[in-house]
Amino acid sequence: MAQQVEQLRADGVDKEVLREGTGPLPDFRDGTKATFHYRTLRCGDEETPVDDSRARGKPMELIAGKKFKLPVWEAALRTMRPGERARFRCDTKHVVLYPLVSKSLRNIAAGKDPLEGQRHCCSIAQMHEHYSLGYPDLDELQKNPQPLIFDIEVLKVEPPGSYQQDPWAMTDEEKLQAVPQIHKEGNELYRQGKVSEAAAKYYDAIACLKNLQMKEQPGSPDWIELDQKITPLLLNYCQCKLQCEEYYEVLDHCSSILNKYEDNVKAYFKRGKAHAAVWNVAEAQADFAKVLALDPSLRPVVSKELRSLEARLREKDAEDKIRFKGIFSQ
Repeated sequence: MAQQVEQLRADGVDKEVLREGTGPLPDFRDGTKATFHYRTLRCGDEETPVDDSRARGKPMELIAGKKFKLPVWEAALRTMRPGERARFRCDTKHVVLYPLVSKSLRNIAAGKDPLEGQRHCCSIAQMHEHYSLGYPDLDELQKNPQPLIFDIEVLKVEPPGSYQQDPWAMTDEEKLQAVPQIHKEGNELYRQGKVSEAAAKYYDAIACLKNLQMKEQPGSPDWIELDQKITPLLLNYCQCKLQCEEYYEVLDHCSSILNKYEDNVKAYFKRGKAHAAVWNVAEAQADFAKVLALDPSLRPVVSKELRSLEARLREKDAEDKIRFKGIFSQ
């Protein structure tokens, strides 16, 4: 390990051990997965924090040999034992792409598409001074690259074949092969009433397909084929979000589907339910009317939703009358 640390130092990466790890140094061959917490700091007297995986509640996972955009992390992890905590001060040349990596990790933590804003745009184009990452601190780092400190704590190291890969770590072929199984697992979780866990599975399957789709020309046959696989998964995801009462996310996703597929009955129905939940009465009625126009056999289900909406409106009107009566009687 001493030789590896010396090589890092010669290449502009200084390591400071804060807590020793245990056991032998893992060989870290390709396919090895390291799970770790990290804290990114600016160099300087104040050491201003940039990112902190602990604050997000989920550690980072990195698989060796997958050409992660920040090679210095893999190089640093190769010098660490499980349980070890160390700080790595990295010269600017090693962290030029950190703003892009950070944006993706922040998007993942927020439940967004990690590739949002990166489709059909190379890394060099994304680093152009006029390109915004959507985070002011990352924009500033992008315009003015500087050395960074990574405070890393290794939680565990798993050899190849001993764990289930996350979608982002799969090859294109592995992603395509994994989607049906992930979809099946999501359906089973939903049947068991584990709605949040099911939503996470659907999200993973969607992420696999979107990652493949971004490599295709929009509107091409391959792009359309992938989009048609994404749509039912996205509708399942929306069903979960309806039950989690995350209505505005349902509105966004269903509208995106209907912008491409104007005859998607399920999208109209789920969007109608979301509109009704947030008191967009006219929009809900319009969506339910569209459902009936496309599939008259759904009249009993739509009628039930409309009756429910009308009952909620009556309750709301009664509550408003009581509330306003109290105001005007004062």
